Amino acid sequence: MSNGFWTVVGFTVKNKFRGKAFLITTVIIAIILSVVINLPYLFAKFSGEDQPTAVGYLDSTQDQLSSQMFTPGHIAAQLGDYYKAQEKPDIEMVSIPDAGSEEANEKALKQAVADGKIDGYLEFEPGAEGAFPNVVYKSEALLDTSSTQSLQVALLSIKNDAILSGVGLSDELKQVLQAPVVIDSVQISTSEGAGSVGQGKTASEQAIDIGLVYVIIFMLFMAIMITGQMIASEITAEKSSRVMEILITSVSPLKGMFGKIFGMFLVGMTQISVYVIVIVVNMTLPHNLETLKDMNISLSEIDPVLLVYSILFYLLGYFLFATMFAAVGSIVSRTEDLGQAVLPITMLSLAGFYICIFGGLNNPNTMLVKVTSFIPFFSPYVMVTRLGLSDPPVWQLWISIAVLIVSILIVGWLAARIYRAGVLMYGKRPSIRELRKAMRAYKG
Repeated sequence: MSNGFWTVVGFTVKNKFRGKAFLITTVIIAIILSVVINLPYLFAKFSGEDQPTAVGYLDSTQDQLSSQMFTPGHIAAQLGDYYKAQEKPDIEMVSIPDAGSEEANEKALKQAVADGKIDGYLEFEPGAEGAFPNVVYKSEALLDTSSTQSLQVALLSIKNDAILSGVGLSDELKQVLQAPVVIDSVQISTSEGAGSVGQGKTASEQAIDIGLVYVIIFMLFMAIMITGQMIASEITAEKSSRVMEILITSVSPLKGMFGKIFGMFLVGMTQISVYVIVIVVNMTLPHNLETLKDMNISLSEIDPVLLVYSILFYLLGYFLFATMFAAVGSIVSRTEDLGQAVLPITMLSLAGFYICIFGGLNNPNTMLVKVTSFIPFFSPYVMVTRLGLSDPPVWQLWISIAVLIVSILIVGWLAARIYRAGVLMYGKRPSIRELRKAMRAYKG
């Protein structure tokens, strides 16, 4: 490429890197990403969620001495033993002395919650004779689902253990009956020759793929919305300030457009690289690595084939939308009108994003997802989703890439003609008829 192209690229990159707004925005987004990634850990530390929930119960001597199987005292004692046996118990049973009457007991339990001794307490309502009592968990939290679910699992285990012991089963048989059934999930391919991305993946590898799809989709959306808007606003600002008239005397309009697109691409990739580094650094912090280990997820399991294809679709999607933003920016003379002018392009990008988030991630094999994976304005989002969550045939993958490349060439050619004619058209935004006339008349 000639010096004029690289002059525009260098000018665009230097101009952005020197701008305070760009640097401040990059730093702010990097900080936001760091906070979001570490939010569960921060919540656990500052809210005390890493400590077990203290659940109170009435310590009734009469219940402890009773020979019945399902007395509140027996159940509460077994709950305590159940959670003590766990390596990291999420609940701690706390006994509250019996105050002698139902009203006094209720008052004592509530006072224990108010004093911070317990987070909530259990009440046992008698069921049918010999049956397991109805259990009520009371706390100040509006929806304390984590505690109730944990207690539900524990109480079910205690109930089953008591029933199995009553019929005289040995400890070995009880362990066999109570052992959970484990089902491993493995992705397969039913299309011969299609297994470039999806065959034989375990549940943890599939989880990594889903995470990578999320990251690529959001990064592409951010690149299109942020970098695309910057391209359009830069061109419009140069038109409105009449700088464009000076630029086209030394650099041809085509070199100016593609130089600005490529320059913004380098700026955007630098920004994205900073965000990727921030994400990787935060994900490799000890507490986050421990969380991933607990979920049986390892970053080393990222599929390199999926990563390569995701980057390819990311680049193609960027250049498709960037040329469209440049064309629209060239026909707008005032920055105040830019938002309305680029709205159709923004809606196209949003449509692809929403198809993935609300459709593709839940079921990547629907007809809507399959069809839109070949439509160039949506395929950068949708085909990446199909690659990560299913295993489309290779021929479909390369047809989507070919359609996307052809679309970039067509849109680029059309955008170049619009740009050549639009940069010198001032006043109100030209109509399609006026723009076509100017495009025909331009011979440069």
